[in-house]
Amino acid sequence: MAHKEIYEHFHPDEKSFVDRAWEWVERAALYHEMKRTDFLDPRQAYILSSLANRNPDVQIRLEGGYPDAERRRALIAPDYRRLEDEDIGIVVLDIASEDRRVSELDHGDYLGAMLGVGIKRDLIGDLHVGETGCHALVVEGIGDFLIGHMKQAHRVDVSVSVRPLSELRAAAAQLEEQVLSVASMRLDGIASDVFRLSRAKIVDPIRAGRCRVNWKAEEDPSQPLKAGDVVSVKGLGRFKVMEVEGVSKSGRTRVRIGKFV
Repeated sequence: MAHKEIYEHFHPDEKSFVDRAWEWVERAALYHEMKRTDFLDPRQAYILSSLANRNPDVQIRLEGGYPDAERRRALIAPDYRRLEDEDIGIVVLDIASEDRRVSELDHGDYLGAMLGVGIKRDLIGDLHVGETGCHALVVEGIGDFLIGHMKQAHRVDVSVSVRPLSELRAAAAQLEEQVLSVASMRLDGIASDVFRLSRAKIVDPIRAGRCRVNWKAEEDPSQPLKAGDVVSVKGLGRFKVMEVEGVSKSGRTRVRIGKFV
């Protein structure tokens, strides 16, 4: 169990993950154990890193299968272990189809197909969607199950094979850019413009805990955003604040937004 003062730095929703991460760190320090986690989102990776940094006898390595990975596995170990020699245990799941409609499938279709056959989200890393299919990074060992069970993605017949990381076909994140003129940098104001909803309609999901800013739950609609922030609202999508371009004569702020498509 983590010390009480540690919880003050994190959202109450994060308590169970903080406890797990703290236990991993303590076991590495006290019992010289090495732990290889499932995939962590950037917020979880941040929590784990900050807890590991509190203990001088512990080190961690984060690896997602390619340099710009968002979701990464962690190796947590005593400080004397050579972590660069350890296998991170990630393979590429190659999801392909000869059906022309495969070009219309998106990230959610492939993720939904994997979750639909019973794979936990924690076992799946980043997804790289292309015109003829998808390269998904997954925990080594679940490939055979998916080969046997995953036959469709959103009603399109697919075939699945496992490939080494060296064959990953990485796709750059597709961002649809737009410039907004906003009265302030408040979360609710910017999100309502990005998703083209009234301010009233965006406030409810934020207050209901369906919004994350930089992968951390955010329930305050008036929270100010800044350049670099990534915002996701369950059921609506996500966007990144690319740049705050300045203030106009009338006092409105120009903001460049990249919406993930």
